[in-house]
Amino acid sequence: MSTHKLYYDDPFLREFTARVVSCEAANGGYAVVLDATAFYPEGGGQPADRGTLGGASVLDVHEKSGVIAHLCDAPLPVGAEVAGALDWARRFDHMQQHSGEHICSGLICARFGCDNVGFHMGAESVTIDFNADISWDALMDVERRANEYIYADRAVDVRFYRGAELDAVAYRSKKPLDGDVRIVTFPDADCCACCGTHVARSGQVGVVKFLSCQSFRDGVRIELLCGGRAYRYLSAVWEQNLRVAQSLSAKPLESAAAVARLADELGAVKLRAARLEAQAFARKAADYQGAGDVLLFEEGLSADGVRRLCDAVMGVCGGRCAVFSGADGAWKYAVGQSGGDLRELVKALNATLRGRGGGKPAFAQGSAGATRAEIEAFFEKL
Repeated sequence: MSTHKLYYDDPFLREFTARVVSCEAANGGYAVVLDATAFYPEGGGQPADRGTLGGASVLDVHEKSGVIAHLCDAPLPVGAEVAGALDWARRFDHMQQHSGEHICSGLICARFGCDNVGFHMGAESVTIDFNADISWDALMDVERRANEYIYADRAVDVRFYRGAELDAVAYRSKKPLDGDVRIVTFPDADCCACCGTHVARSGQVGVVKFLSCQSFRDGVRIELLCGGRAYRYLSAVWEQNLRVAQSLSAKPLESAAAVARLADELGAVKLRAARLEAQAFARKAADYQGAGDVLLFEEGLSADGVRRLCDAVMGVCGGRCAVFSGADGAWKYAVGQSGGDLRELVKALNATLRGRGGGKPAFAQGSAGATRAEIEAFFEKL
């Protein structure tokens, strides 16, 4: 016995009643089979629906050999009529994502003569793989055309074909198909064999937004959002950009230019600070001319600053120089000696002072989780 698929009769059906055919204990709950269901099972890249059946929560839905099993958190009496209710927000989100993917894939495959070789509808975004090299600029043109198609609010055609009727349809598919084949058609955009649920009109997709396009295997992987996901994402980006613009006393559409100016100013300040720091390091190094082994603790240095101070002092002290900057439990260090071999010392330092780091035989850099007293005691014993 096959389960009657109410979601094909009406993908917008949110509540229904059906008879429990079987209920068996299963891993994670109870596998409940109904004579009919509006719950879509996982398949075709689309996740399964969620909701309730007769008071039990539906945790997952799968189909095997035409029979759809609902994984529920409680058993249901065999032979009873039960009411089912879908998590409609989840289902409609999946319909928007899947329909938007069809529109975009159809336009991309037609334009670039390529194939959709992968599709995944994740909890956060949708990814599609194509066996063609597609530039970002070209993808932005596809995005524009896809949204224009959505605005046109075209009717979607979904029907089953077989035999000669199927042979007459030019549709996309990853594999040869026979028997009753469900074809989803977005006129002038896409015609594809698909088992998923879709919107009734393109306008219900709302909007599509591409997020990224990266090289993947022999083509590209595209990440996109549709409908409510795209709206929430774009709203969050706008809110973030508004806060950035306000902090820079700029208009929202001028935030990028304001950030560029700030980056230029920061770069100039960093350059001047580096020059002043180099002068200070040179003066500090002069104080240790010919001093032999040196241990220094300096406040507020970056890892690069620690390295440059150590380099300046080791060049004139005639011995080993070790520089630490930070606080107890979180020190940055650099240790060096011109022409020396510090590998054993650094190994012991890391072991004793709870450190991590390394480098060349004559110079090493890293971090240590010891106290200042422990560091001083370590170097006193050398």
